[in-house]
Amino acid sequence: MFAIIGIVVVFGCVVAGYLMEHGNLRVLIQPAELVTIGGAAIGTILIANPLHILKQVAGGIGGVFGGSKYTKQAYIDSLKMMYDLLNKARKDGLMALEGDVEEPDKSPIFAKGPAVLKNHHARDFVCDSLRMAITGVDAFDLDQMLDLDLEVKHHDAEQPTAALTSVADSLPGLGIVAAVLGIVITMSAMGGPPEEIGKKVAAALVGTFLGILLCYGLVGPISANMVKIADEEHAYLYVLRVLIVSFLKGTAPIMAVEVARRAVPGHVRPSFKEVEAACRNKGAAAEDGAAAPDAAAAAAAQ
Repeated sequence: MFAIIGIVVVFGCVVAGYLMEHGNLRVLIQPAELVTIGGAAIGTILIANPLHILKQVAGGIGGVFGGSKYTKQAYIDSLKMMYDLLNKARKDGLMALEGDVEEPDKSPIFAKGPAVLKNHHARDFVCDSLRMAITGVDAFDLDQMLDLDLEVKHHDAEQPTAALTSVADSLPGLGIVAAVLGIVITMSAMGGPPEEIGKKVAAALVGTFLGILLCYGLVGPISANMVKIADEEHAYLYVLRVLIVSFLKGTAPIMAVEVARRAVPGHVRPSFKEVEAACRNKGAAAEDGAAAPDAAAAAAAQ
């Protein structure tokens, strides 16, 4: 939402300033210049990147115009879900989690943590980590493995942003290319009416204008936003890593959740009371569910 507002502000202010100086908007409408610059920019990204990065670039641009997935509530739900998983492992052993991690889509615990279940990166990260824990991998070795996994994921997330940044950097140069072509056309029309030559020079200068505006007012900021989205995902996975490793080192589930809460970025970090209330409510629901069959059994005995 804020990205759309920002784009409107950038282009609105540029147009407003132009009109304040009594500029003619029709002069800025130069489809040929836009085709030259836009087409060349698309061509450069196609030349420089394989198909899987191009798909990530398209997906990343779409993500810029949506809201962040890693809100305070998403962290609360995730910590609560992990608390339930680890509490189950503490009571029944790690082998009790095998069904949950093998088929998370069918797990009632994962169903209550949509931030993990609907994010295939986070879901696979948690499930694969717990699979290794179930097989008996030492906490120290798992910690190193998760560190490597996060490093690889962060590198993969940087590739589409680097690709889009390179396109942004090329736009001013492509604008100059369009301007030079316009000057060539202008020189071929020398000797004609001054009004016609003036229009051709103006069209050539629009190419430079568009290249610079698209670089610093659109593509560059979108690329910077994609970097921040990648950092948010990395921070989220890091929190899950801290929680899992802390539990495997022998920390109680509620303490492991608190350790992980301290790793949440400050602007979305839930308070101690918020996380504690979420986990306690979950525990109360579980106790009520366990008490119901006992009450039914007692009534049947009577």
